[in-house]
Amino acid sequence: MADARHGLDFAPRPGAAPLHRQVLAQSRMEARLMLRNGEQLLLAVVIPVLVLFGAVTAGEHLNLDLPSSRPLVDIFTPGVIALAVMSTSFTSLAIATGFERRYGVIKRLGSSPLPRSGLLAGKIGALLLVQLLQVVIIGGVGQLLGWTPEPGVLGVALAILLGTAAFASLGLFVAGALRAEATLAAANLIYLLLMTGGGVVLPLTAYGDARPFLQWLPSAALGEAMRTGFIDGGVAWKDLAVLLVWAVLGTVLTAKTFKWE
Repeated sequence: MADARHGLDFAPRPGAAPLHRQVLAQSRMEARLMLRNGEQLLLAVVIPVLVLFGAVTAGEHLNLDLPSSRPLVDIFTPGVIALAVMSTSFTSLAIATGFERRYGVIKRLGSSPLPRSGLLAGKIGALLLVQLLQVVIIGGVGQLLGWTPEPGVLGVALAILLGTAAFASLGLFVAGALRAEATLAAANLIYLLLMTGGGVVLPLTAYGDARPFLQWLPSAALGEAMRTGFIDGGVAWKDLAVLLVWAVLGTVLTAKTFKWE
């Protein structure tokens, strides 16, 4: 339909929005849903903040083999930021995706103009948006406790990106291979094990003889890369390589096992 007097064309033009706009809209929606969910908010913000506060206040009473030249808050804050990245990229993503599969949400999204690659990109975009909020909140709490960061932007950025890729691929693998209830249990159990003994919050020097084995875990690699970026301002290439290997492995496993319903 056209308006001849003004030269305007009101004819409908059906079609999907450009892919980047679809992905951005999906990312915003996924991030809002994540932050509105009480359990997800607990994993994303509350637990990391409590871990940071408890570690700094109680750390002086623990006999840990930590660098003595640095205040405890300078050592623990990067590790807790790494923990937050892990909790969002792995645990929150796995649980949310598992229940989306159960209730047919992903199947319905598959019939929309948004392609499956766009759906995955939207989920990763949502993770990065939430992680930006996590860094601001945890960094703010750390500064209230006396943290004085001198970060290397490249090292921190690569640690977050590769850590997100590694844990997101593993989270999608768990969500695609198990039923929703099993995903909930497995994701929380793995999270607790890695948080307490996976080298993410504490430096590997605190684990003694277990260090040669723990350094190959994605949690330890992420924690060490984050500490190198924030404390030394450098890039932990070896740890980043470990994260890259885990990201490739998780992607391959997800591609072979993930079911959309």
